[in-house]
Amino acid sequence: MNQAGKRYLLWFAQEHVEFRFQEINSLLTAFNITMDFIEKPTDLQPYWMVKFASEQDAKKITQRSVLLRSCIELWGHSNSVDGLHEMMKKFPEHLMEPHLDEDKSFKIEVETFCKHFTQQEKVDKIEVFEYLPYKGPVKLKDPDTCLQYIEYYGVDPNAPPESPYRVFFGRWIASGLRQLIKYLSLKTRKFIGNTSMDAQLSLLMANQAQIRNGDLVLDPFVGTGSLLVAAAQFGGYVLGSDIDYLMLHARTRPSRITQQVRDDDEGVKANMMQYNLEKHYLDVLVNDCSIPFWRDNLMFDAIITDPPYGIRESTEKIGTSKVNCKISEDHLKTHIPAKVEYSLSTVYFDLLNFSAKHLKMGGRLVCWFPIFRDDYSEDDLPRHPCMKLEANSEQVLTKHTSRRLLTYEKIAEYDNCEDVENTIKDFRYKYYETREESRQERRSRKAELRAKGRLEAERRKVTKLSE
Repeated sequence: MNQAGKRYLLWFAQEHVEFRFQEINSLLTAFNITMDFIEKPTDLQPYWMVKFASEQDAKKITQRSVLLRSCIELWGHSNSVDGLHEMMKKFPEHLMEPHLDEDKSFKIEVETFCKHFTQQEKVDKIEVFEYLPYKGPVKLKDPDTCLQYIEYYGVDPNAPPESPYRVFFGRWIASGLRQLIKYLSLKTRKFIGNTSMDAQLSLLMANQAQIRNGDLVLDPFVGTGSLLVAAAQFGGYVLGSDIDYLMLHARTRPSRITQQVRDDDEGVKANMMQYNLEKHYLDVLVNDCSIPFWRDNLMFDAIITDPPYGIRESTEKIGTSKVNCKISEDHLKTHIPAKVEYSLSTVYFDLLNFSAKHLKMGGRLVCWFPIFRDDYSEDDLPRHPCMKLEANSEQVLTKHTSRRLLTYEKIAEYDNCEDVENTIKDFRYKYYETREESRQERRSRKAELRAKGRLEAERRKVTKLSE
């Protein structure tokens, strides 16, 4: 571990725990920042104790993360309250004085994890820190220095211990982007659909794609454009495409129960205008992703997408089952192309091929991939010789299914890659097979219960007659 640098506490929201390392590692790589662990974290605990070379590095990571609540410069930590105060009394005053000088206002905040304190209890805990070298005035709103005292009581709110497992004290450095989740919430979004990605996961995908100011970003299965909103929020110039003409033109049935018909001005662009991001919006195009029409030399900095799984939305591509189908010139102008099924395995096969061809070197593809949890093996994930799998996180959906957020980075030019074989398992067919098996099991169980009920009724009847 690098001994240089100050100590910091990264304090996480207890959501999407599986994605923490992937998001932070993506941001560290994007900003070329080094972070060392003081103590190796576990999956459940909501904090990391780390070292950064500078406070600016700590701010950069925190102010871009959607999973971090805050970051504090760590002045003291212990396994007990008394141990923390003993440590703080020995903390060098010259390190605290610049932040507690007479011309600087301050306040102390008390935070607990998995245990509730009354306001009076919080005040009592603050007053114990009277030994600190305060010189400036107390200011509860926007002080120059905000000090944080944190008590951690584990992750089970139903059985917290009497005393905290860990206590921390330090100076607040920065807050994460948690407020952006509410600001971009689908509840207040102008244009949404049945499968619109929620704001937090959209921002998380944009972070794992390492989107920076000026990047050119594509979503080839754009839908209602949730991922474009997140990418534009971080400065990307966004393009989208989708085969669903009705969705892109807001002609589909509204998703909100309270809405009978869609407004005339609904659409992906309306979402961008809602958040003052229209200057980052390039366009959305009606396009079959199995037949890409981009110029060969067009390169994207990032591709983020959530392909359809064929469950809540159809997977289709242009085609026909007819042999030697021809369209006369008279009908060509008004012809609407027929569609055939676009298998999930082929969707990802085409997506990785397209990304290998149209991503810049080092550019990232971030996409969701559905799996059956019992059958999962990393060997079954989509692969391409030009694309390196950098991150793989799971979001559980049901008892049997989940989806994994996959992050690929382009490591070789497309012309130098060998042909890749399509060996991806198809999720859709097994999903419906499993669903049908579950239905049959439920029917059998109900039939058994009914039979047992009838048998029990006959037994009671016989007993009554015999008496």
